[in-house]
Amino acid sequence: MVLTGGTGYLGTSLAKRLLTRGHHVRLVVRAATAGRAAPGAELIVGNALDSDSIASALHAGDTLVHLVGTAHPNPAKAAEFEAVDLASVRAAVDAAARAAISHLVYVSVAQPAPVMRAYVAARAAAEVAIAGSGVRATILRPWYVVGPGHRWPLILTPLYALAASVPHWREAAERLGLVSLEQMTRALVRAIEEPPASALAVVEVPGIRAAG
Repeated sequence: MVLTGGTGYLGTSLAKRLLTRGHHVRLVVRAATAGRAAPGAELIVGNALDSDSIASALHAGDTLVHLVGTAHPNPAKAAEFEAVDLASVRAAVDAAARAAISHLVYVSVAQPAPVMRAYVAARAAAEVAIAGSGVRATILRPWYVVGPGHRWPLILTPLYALAASVPHWREAAERLGLVSLEQMTRALVRAIEEPPASALAVVEVPGIRAAG
């Protein structure tokens, strides 16, 4: 299987977990980030914004896990969401279709959402590209993945509890709930090892939590 974004916060955790489970993991990495790769992974230096570069790492029947995205997203990075997040998905979809892979796994974002509109819009457009590609896919929709260096949202836990207690807010509180890095990693492993029978499966926050 191939991971793009495999040396990032989520990708590193996932690559390590997959390797311990006996998977052969190939990472499409930039030369500058190769030193952060999980030991045991095969490294393919390439550009995750370039379809040909991604396609060169793929074999027919592969699973491609696409984790590329703007680091530390915030409203000021709207241009990057288009130039990196969305552009990389379009490149990955094109490469996946040409290589005749069996399964594409993509980490999107919970939606709709009242904040981070440009980020959500870019991820929603990426989902549309995936759905129209004809490639079997699983899309996971976390809101925020809490883990080392990413724990500040825990201060919002009382607000989540309050929202969950109000019927009008309960659905949004669940959809935009926090998930742990462990839960997200486990959900990705499950998505990889148990591809959907249908053309497209979407896993929301409650499903991500259930996997962990």
